[in-house]
Amino acid sequence: MSGKINKQNELGKLIERYTDQDGVHPTSIPSLFLIRESIITEPISRVNEPSFCIIVQGEKEVWLGEECFRYGPGNYIVASVDLPVTGQVIKASPDSPYLALKLEFTTSEVLEVLSDTDIQSGHRKNAKRAMFISEVEPSLLDAVIRLACLLDNPKHIPILSSLYKKEILYWVLQGKHGEALEQMALEGSNSIRIRNVIENIINNYEKSFRIEDLAEIANMSVASLHRHFKEVTALSPIQFQKQLRLQEARRLLLAESSDVADVAFRVGYESQSQFSREYSRMFGFSPRADINRLRENFV
Repeated sequence: MSGKINKQNELGKLIERYTDQDGVHPTSIPSLFLIRESIITEPISRVNEPSFCIIVQGEKEVWLGEECFRYGPGNYIVASVDLPVTGQVIKASPDSPYLALKLEFTTSEVLEVLSDTDIQSGHRKNAKRAMFISEVEPSLLDAVIRLACLLDNPKHIPILSSLYKKEILYWVLQGKHGEALEQMALEGSNSIRIRNVIENIINNYEKSFRIEDLAEIANMSVASLHRHFKEVTALSPIQFQKQLRLQEARRLLLAESSDVADVAFRVGYESQSQFSREYSRMFGFSPRADINRLRENFV
């Protein structure tokens, strides 16, 4: 156990060295981000890309629908598909900031790892939740540290970063919940059918849809689509679309100072009053009050 703690401390010191202020910091390694927060943050709603995230100090909560994922040092969280989530750092201070490492990946990268292994999978397995938390095993932690240490030796990044990333995905796939990641990459699985529906909703979030059309995309019955979609995302297709619309509306209001009615229309609402009700239900404040509050906090 002490060896694992020492390795976590090593990774924490490296993250601190490359994050001189709070926020999410891109690195010279493609798809690798370092995160530091010295205070408890506001809940932030966003679409979480397929990614692996490990915390070495502090704690965070991530809400997917009504389901809460809480994790801290020694844990990692994986999202295997794009998901609308709300995240909040719940343990952090200037003396002991929240420190985390995030690595984004693609389905093709997961498939490449699977093609090089002897994992035998059945395509008809039930869809799995597309977000999970696991304990970091020493082998996985070693691979993460090797990847992060490349920041100190940038000349090796072009060759070694892709190899270490592949190793990280390999150890996740070998872990307790690896099947959930595996199923999102295997053609013909129920999970990948739901992923196709998710991509369709994300690309057309502002448009109305017929549930029968989504079922056709998934090549499922309407009942099967609802069941598998909720298993993967913890949301119904309508709830998923609603969260996408409201997150985008919040971004537009904050970035462009747009009129509330105009933003409601742009994200797909025909009724401003319905938009305001659903916005308040999701974020706890009316659109104008929420944006004013956020801007005051950013000043």
